[in-house]
Amino acid sequence: MFSDESKFPISFGNQGPSVWRKRGEAHNPRCLKSSVKFPQSVMVWGAMSSACVGTLCFLRSKVNAPIYQEVLEHSSSAGVGPLCFLRSKVNAAVYQEVLEHFMLPAADQLYGDADFIFQQDLAPAHSAKATSTWFKDHGIPVLNWPANSPDLNPIENLWGIVKRKMRYARPKNAEELKATIRATWALITPEQCHRLIDSMPRRIAAVIQAKGAPTKY
Repeated sequence: MFSDESKFPISFGNQGPSVWRKRGEAHNPRCLKSSVKFPQSVMVWGAMSSACVGTLCFLRSKVNAPIYQEVLEHSSSAGVGPLCFLRSKVNAAVYQEVLEHFMLPAADQLYGDADFIFQQDLAPAHSAKATSTWFKDHGIPVLNWPANSPDLNPIENLWGIVKRKMRYARPKNAEELKATIRATWALITPEQCHRLIDSMPRRIAAVIQAKGAPTKY
């Protein structure tokens, strides 16, 4: 089971607008797009397997270990399920809540009694000692993961698919943004998930060949 967080700014769908203007009006305030120094955004945790995507969890701030563990406990990878809105800063304790309330139900629904391996990157909340203890206590093996390797994680491509589909969305507030993310995430097909997981041998070979340089993934 592959997992990751991704950030969606509320201005995401408003990038690159076209403006009809007269010659010499390039710097006219009416022809310029205003910007916000700290735009409103939502942080989302998601998971996927070769069969389908799991439940999304909306995080209010940075993910710490306790929040992440709760997401893992209640996630559903056998289909898109209910969303969780977490308000506190996401540290190791919060991450563990994410694991508890999102990941565990997902794994149970998708894998039943079969064994599985969980993937996460090396974010501080993920690699915290308390989070490692949580995984050991629940008997869940965690995939050894190299640092700074997003091109190895197929869920990064799912985030890219979602963001491309949302390119022309115009959410006016955080709730509309969440609704758009939900609807777009629900459009991901089992075939897309299977193709991405099936690409893992090619991803690994490309990363090894690149020796730290970027890859097409």
